[in-house]
Amino acid sequence: MRRLPRLFLFLCAIALAICRPLPGQAEDRVERFDVTARPITQFRIGSSERRFGALEFVGGLALTAANREFGGMSAIRFLDAGRNFLGVTDTGFWYAGSIERDAEGRPSGIRSFRMAPLIDASGEPFAQKWNADAESLAISGDKVTVGFEREHRLLEYRLDTQDFASLPKALPLPLPREELRRNASLEAVAVSPASGPLGGTRVVLTEKSLNRNGDIFAAVLAGPRRGIFFVRRTDDFDISDAAFLPDGDLLILERRYALVSGVALRIRRIKSETIQPGATVDGAILLKADMGYQIDNMEGIDVWTDSRGRQVLSLISDDNYSLWQRNLYLEFRLAE
Repeated sequence: MRRLPRLFLFLCAIALAICRPLPGQAEDRVERFDVTARPITQFRIGSSERRFGALEFVGGLALTAANREFGGMSAIRFLDAGRNFLGVTDTGFWYAGSIERDAEGRPSGIRSFRMAPLIDASGEPFAQKWNADAESLAISGDKVTVGFEREHRLLEYRLDTQDFASLPKALPLPLPREELRRNASLEAVAVSPASGPLGGTRVVLTEKSLNRNGDIFAAVLAGPRRGIFFVRRTDDFDISDAAFLPDGDLLILERRYALVSGVALRIRRIKSETIQPGATVDGAILLKADMGYQIDNMEGIDVWTDSRGRQVLSLISDDNYSLWQRNLYLEFRLAE
């Protein structure tokens, strides 16, 4: 009888060992940690101005965390009206969490933040930076499309913001591989609204893969306007992300870096009817900002509709894991 407690403990130990996740399973991969968020109340440094071109500044956050993987955020997409988000980093990680808001609806903090490595078709994290460089993200229903540069490819995952265990399948490249520059290719993936002229399809834009005229390669993946088009490149700005408005117009986030003047951002609005196979598109500038504003290396943009039916733009920056750069989250409303 005295041996029964030992036998019981032995059987419990076996049961725990069987239930314990193996190395590499989702429970081991997902890291959950706190993110410190310092509110940004002024967009133009030293000014209380709220209106900037066609946009009204809502607020922002400067983000830090005591985790060595935190940073490198290259895309962000909201799963609802400005609360729960999913993104990717250019070091091969998913990140997800929720935006907290104050009584005025301005962003005030981040909660439930978590990260997990993107995995390949065998269920393993990508081993090297060159094949883990995720730069773009689009969500349509339960499908998540991720675009990579360096090793140019589009992968499609099932939406999973808890275990991040979905295995990807490869999608055909919509652009000739020989036209894709090694570190300037699939920088933006966006899904057009089903009611728009593009018919609810994915659109891919490159960062700086240029044609003979010096304009940027892009492509519509399916639907009535499937095919390659080009984005006019001006003033040395390169594409860093894109998102569609509900009316079908395309917002393009761009950045420029110069050693003397530093980084700048620009947002252009491309009319949906101009996106046609073989066309070169351009659009009105909604916002342009330099180092006199609260910006950094702005890499991601998304558009969502608030409770009053207003269109809100969310921007995220990539700090490149540098002591001299910041992870910023910014929000703007499209002015009436």
